Amino acid sequence: MTTNRICLWAFSMALLLASQAFCQSLKPGFDKAEYQQLMYVSARTGAIAPTYYGDIPEPKHFKRVYRSSVMGLDNLWDLWTDNQTTAVISIRGTTDKPESWIGNFYAAMVPAKGELKLTEKDVFKYELAANPKAAVHVGWLLGTAYLSKDILPKIDSCYKAGIRNMLIVGHSQGGAISFLLTSHLYNLQKQKVIPADIRFKTYCSAGPKPGNLYYAYEYEAMTQNGWAFNVVNSADWVPQTPMSIQTMNDYNDTNPFVNAKAIIKKQKFWQRIALNHVFNKLNRPTRKAQKNYEKYLGKMTSGIVRKSLKDFVPPDYYRSNDYVRTGATVVLLADAAYFGLFPDDPKTVFVHHFHKPYLYLLDKLSP
Repeated sequence: MTTNRICLWAFSMALLLASQAFCQSLKPGFDKAEYQQLMYVSARTGAIAPTYYGDIPEPKHFKRVYRSSVMGLDNLWDLWTDNQTTAVISIRGTTDKPESWIGNFYAAMVPAKGELKLTEKDVFKYELAANPKAAVHVGWLLGTAYLSKDILPKIDSCYKAGIRNMLIVGHSQGGAISFLLTSHLYNLQKQKVIPADIRFKTYCSAGPKPGNLYYAYEYEAMTQNGWAFNVVNSADWVPQTPMSIQTMNDYNDTNPFVNAKAIIKKQKFWQRIALNHVFNKLNRPTRKAQKNYEKYLGKMTSGIVRKSLKDFVPPDYYRSNDYVRTGATVVLLADAAYFGLFPDDPKTVFVHHFHKPYLYLLDKLSP
């Protein structure tokens, strides 16, 4: 055998072994190649037209076997498999439909444990975190509620077919829903509704902030040691949303502010007057801002939601808007070369948000 043939044989065997290794079992940790393949999948799930992903390569390992109908606030998901041991749950992001955008703007918080009435008789019960202070974005929870009803039977079918590895991916709004869906599936696994030997691994991409710090703590604890990531382009504004408002009520119960009023009362008269004035100036604006956000992005927006989902029963909201970045974050750092290809443009607000700029920066990321 000539040297060239030996090299060709060795190269072919390496590709074969790499392909088999990809299909056998999921491994913890951020895998650049794994995320890249999932982005190829995601681009096809989220695309309005084939031109969006025309020059984005086909996934090497996966074929689409199912596409859901449109549900909820223009939500949709795909199921892809490698026909062996691994399936991909791919969640669509925001579309150009008004109801899809309403899902984003419906940004009041609700407790991370409770129920959501899709109708009076159709109740979605969920536990995304056990801490009563944990809260999440109601619009994306609504999307999770609709999608999960369609996803669970497919997980069962995959399991019966021998699939034990489940990759979850979503870009943009799809990434936001992927956070909440992952929490929901882990809880169902804890309740033994889903088999314990299914391994979930999540790649949220361009994901906005899905909930408050108490939700983030539990999400990160349940997925720690390398089973969930949020990949963000540092030039992308979407992961910076929703707007966060932190009040003194968002701290742990033991904190230096809880007894502030009592401490101020012990001061001398003029000191007490001055300190009360400062305290109120600092405390009241954030409390007022939080109430306004709950009013406009909760109660008022729910009326618009009901134009699309007529039987939806708006829930009671959690009095917080302390949205935080959640999960193990992989940063795709935009540099001068990147901005040369994707310059800031106020007329094209999503220039840094689409799949192509993410894939460009991913290619530059060190393994």
